[in-house]
Amino acid sequence: MVIIQSKSKRKPSGGRYKTKLIKKRQHLIGRLPAMTKMSTKRVQSIRARSGVRKLRLLSEDKVNVYDPATKTFSVETIKNVIDTPANKNFMRRKIMTKGSLIETSKGQAKITSRPGQDGVICAILVK
Repeated sequence: MVIIQSKSKRKPSGGRYKTKLIKKRQHLIGRLPAMTKMSTKRVQSIRARSGVRKLRLLSEDKVNVYDPATKTFSVETIKNVIDTPANKNFMRRKIMTKGSLIETSKGQAKITSRPGQDGVICAILVK
């Protein structure tokens, strides 16, 4: 079954909307989330609309960390996923999304990039 990002044909009450609804179209297609995990690096290239290439990060064990105190960047290894605001189950499954709190060798860092669409994990140290 195709994942479609369009308005539902039904109201929350179960009734139908009266406005004319269009059928499934190519520009309404969606995809399952990448669910980036902690492991060796795996990247998947996807063709998006207008021929744009998106890099889906399926797994990664390194992170680009920015330290605001020293204003420097460094590549660190990811030790653990501490918290994920998107879903509480993601924390147990070690899935990283934007806004996730991870543990690195320098300390706790918050992910600022979107791993499922950017193909890289960038984070900023949190004191």
